[in-house]
Amino acid sequence: MDTTLTISHEPEAQPVPRIPVWARRKLEASKRPIREIVRARDRRYAAVRRRLASKHLTGSGLEIGALHLPLRVPRGASVRYVDRCGRSDLRAHYPELEIYPIVEPDIVDDAETLATIPDASVNFVVANHFIEHCEDPIGTLKTFLRVLRPGGVIYMAVPDGRLTFDSDRPITEISHLVHDHIEGPESSRAQHYEEWTSLSIKVPPSEVAQRAQELQTQGYSIHYHVWTPSAFVELLVAARSRFDLPLEVEAVERNEHEFIVIMSRFAV
Repeated sequence: MDTTLTISHEPEAQPVPRIPVWARRKLEASKRPIREIVRARDRRYAAVRRRLASKHLTGSGLEIGALHLPLRVPRGASVRYVDRCGRSDLRAHYPELEIYPIVEPDIVDDAETLATIPDASVNFVVANHFIEHCEDPIGTLKTFLRVLRPGGVIYMAVPDGRLTFDSDRPITEISHLVHDHIEGPESSRAQHYEEWTSLSIKVPPSEVAQRAQELQTQGYSIHYHVWTPSAFVELLVAARSRFDLPLEVEAVERNEHEFIVIMSRFAV
């Protein structure tokens, strides 16, 4: 696989990252309302997602974990929504989304395994801001490739760990991901919750152990893993090489705090 990729730079939107203090002061000095700036970024961000969707998505597919931000698919394409529970339970799990409409899932399933979806049955899988929530990302990639027809597409937006609340966390090493795939993620689960609690949501050190255990017991969906664009491409190259995944990287494009990766399934 040719791993020399051009990563282009495009602006963003959704969920908009916190504006640094220095940038906020600059905006305030310019007399232009911050809300106006954010809305403009939102429009540009959504435009990048739509442009890539219109270029790569056709036929019928699935979107994983759309919640309040379903991807607008091109005219003529159809999509079914997959989530781990129904809308009422999703609202209970994500109270911070109470002011937004949430997509009603068409299919309730574990998106890391998609046990109810037949092999080679869809043309595309959309998974935006999902792979970082997977305990076994390599296994999830295998699942997506299993349900895709040859030539099918995986459309995936991934948060850039340097530009989100994960910025203090280390980038996940490939050896760690391989271990979680081969041995199972149970042995590293507690470590993930403690790292998230300490470095992402900044719980005081004396409270980290208790809060991490509470979140783990609750099954709260944290970011288990953290990537940059180059680190994620390295994962894809390693996964294809080590586990014979029928995977081709078609495009990688930055979109402010996230990057979008387009992959295709080739015939084996």
